[in-house]
Amino acid sequence: MTKEIKSNLITYLSFLFISAVGIYFGNAFFSDFKSLRIWEYTNILFLLFGMPFLFLQSKAKLPNFWQENISNKNRFIFPIAIGLFFGILDVLVFKVIMHPEPFQELPPYTQPFPYSLFLYFSGAFEVEVFYRLIPLTIILWFGNWFRKGKYYMTFFWIAAILTSVREPIEQIPQGSILLIGYSLLTGLLMNFSQALWYRKAGFLASLSIRLGHYLMWHILLGIYIEFWEVLK
Repeated sequence: MTKEIKSNLITYLSFLFISAVGIYFGNAFFSDFKSLRIWEYTNILFLLFGMPFLFLQSKAKLPNFWQENISNKNRFIFPIAIGLFFGILDVLVFKVIMHPEPFQELPPYTQPFPYSLFLYFSGAFEVEVFYRLIPLTIILWFGNWFRKGKYYMTFFWIAAILTSVREPIEQIPQGSILLIGYSLLTGLLMNFSQALWYRKAGFLASLSIRLGHYLMWHILLGIYIEFWEVLK
């Protein structure tokens, strides 16, 4: 086993551990909160399906998690900034414009702090495993093998598009055409950027984009609503 694959596995197992701690933390300290969302331990078992693909990153011509020739700016800082940008847009549209009045309780897309840190980290991790890690690795591994990689970039663009449309279509909101159009467009752009950054800097870069979005949209907005509106 190479050093890169060991690093992939250690990081992945660390994320699973954080997710398991979140389940315990939610049950132990926040179970009295209304509309609390807590993972089941079966979610951890499902995430084990992503582990075999940690061995195939190089074979799919994708960067390993901690590949040495990739800077942390490309792995974390720039991707997080992209995610924050999309999160700020969502806050402006859904909170500032559409719902400027104070909430009387936490809305369903937020959770009590600090439990929200665990839940939305775990949620981002789960989404990236099943929306990016597994499908991108399969398609690009095949693309690198087929005709000795002659059509690799064609496979990549197909994979980027396919992995970009799933989430926006699954989460089309109810409302006006403008709202639906905004949600589809920003969802497509963010997911497409994740595919681009996955190829550029690896799985952690793609995850960092989603974490940046979740930090703004789910966690920081949730803190504001919980402590400045609900408890005011």
